[in-house]
Amino acid sequence: MKPRDRQARILEIVSRDGEAAVEDLARSFEVSHETIRRDLQELASTGALHKVRGAARRLKLHTEGSFRDRLYEHSAEKAEIARKLAGIVEDGDTIFIDTGTTTLACAEALAAREGLTVITNSVRIAQRLGEQPGRARVFLLGGAFGADSAETVGPLVIEQVGRFQADHAVITVAALDPDGGAMDADFDEAQVARAMIGQAKTAVVLCNSQKFGRRAAFRVCRLDEIDVLVSDARPEGRLATALSSAGVTVQ
Repeated sequence: MKPRDRQARILEIVSRDGEAAVEDLARSFEVSHETIRRDLQELASTGALHKVRGAARRLKLHTEGSFRDRLYEHSAEKAEIARKLAGIVEDGDTIFIDTGTTTLACAEALAAREGLTVITNSVRIAQRLGEQPGRARVFLLGGAFGADSAETVGPLVIEQVGRFQADHAVITVAALDPDGGAMDADFDEAQVARAMIGQAKTAVVLCNSQKFGRRAAFRVCRLDEIDVLVSDARPEGRLATALSSAGVTVQ
């Protein structure tokens, strides 16, 4: 059995049973304990499961409510993140900005900048920035429309992202973890965020402190792919150590 197939099967077993011992998995797949440990390490590095001594456990993954439900949550934290982001983005910059209640809260602060070029998949952000005459040139990426978040997603959006180069990719995430990195609760949104990061000089991740230590289902990027983390509070403990080791600037 190929490692990829074995790992997929291991993930199924852990998801079904909640936990699986290295010894039991090695016996089931007729491979060495070391092979299973490598499989578990690789799966854990992607945020798919939690590796503990001698076993693997199912992760409790963070999910998000509707955009409307989240819109007015943590307003003070979002305002602080917006203030800090406005000090990073400079007049004349070209930026990607993805869909999220935090990035929407930042749009007002960004509107004060002169001569921005903004590429976004958020209809709300495009409207907010486009309402300021002469302040920003806005490109709205086209694709499958998601009504709840008023966003576009899917292959068409990914293809169009590849036509741009930007100074910054401004990305909001659902979770930030020392092992899993930056994660999102929505597959399509995670893919758009990844594409934006790939076309930008600097990856700027927006994450309020309530999301520290959480895990979500879909990885956006590893910690060492983040250039700047913008939050309302500084991370502590293992997350702070991991961010420092990855060379992430924390604002």
